Amino acid sequence: MSSLISVIIPTLNEEQNIELTIKQTQRAGQCEVIVVDGGSTDATLEKAVAADVVLSAPLGRALQQNTGAAKATGEFLLFLHADCQVVTSFTDAVVATLSMPGVAAGCFRQEIAHSSRKYRIVERGNSWRVRNLGWIYGDQGLFLKRDLFEKLGGFPEIPLMEDLYFSKQLKREGKLVVADHPLEVSARRWEKNGVAKQTLRNWSLIAMSHMGVKPATLANWYGHVREE
Repeated sequence: MSSLISVIIPTLNEEQNIELTIKQTQRAGQCEVIVVDGGSTDATLEKAVAADVVLSAPLGRALQQNTGAAKATGEFLLFLHADCQVVTSFTDAVVATLSMPGVAAGCFRQEIAHSSRKYRIVERGNSWRVRNLGWIYGDQGLFLKRDLFEKLGGFPEIPLMEDLYFSKQLKREGKLVVADHPLEVSARRWEKNGVAKQTLRNWSLIAMSHMGVKPATLANWYGHVREE
């Protein structure tokens, strides 16, 4: 019998995180775990052997996630970053959220793994963005029904901000909501770039995309960000 929820994890040089993420996901709920690697040069693939399915795909989260979704057997799809940890009963939260009338997709409530108060502001701001703008970022654990994912043709296969563009498609199908269930998120991206700098970069990318700058151009300007 197929799994109810398929968890798709795109990876690139995630040897420090992937083993724990797989084990934690499997402990936290009955699910199918699919790892899709984009060409890691470290030990990511060796450490991903506990996953139900391990695939390779061209580099790019959109391509990797679409590849994983094509192999998924679950009724529901959850797209999870390798440095994010689901917690117990996340599967119940997914099913309950997607059973609500008018809901097209959901995500989790972020808990960034850092004690500084500035990260609490980031968490609240990210939840506000989903509730008020309907934009779910990849590190919030986007989930939806597989039939809707297939209806929309999956993530747009662009080099940057596939989550933002996909969210805009999802908004036309129904509400996007933040489930009252935590997702533990690594602070590494903010620690590397600084909270203010990272937030400014994110909103600069969004602003330029709204002005018509193509994702490929933005990717060239900002460089390769997928190892953050």
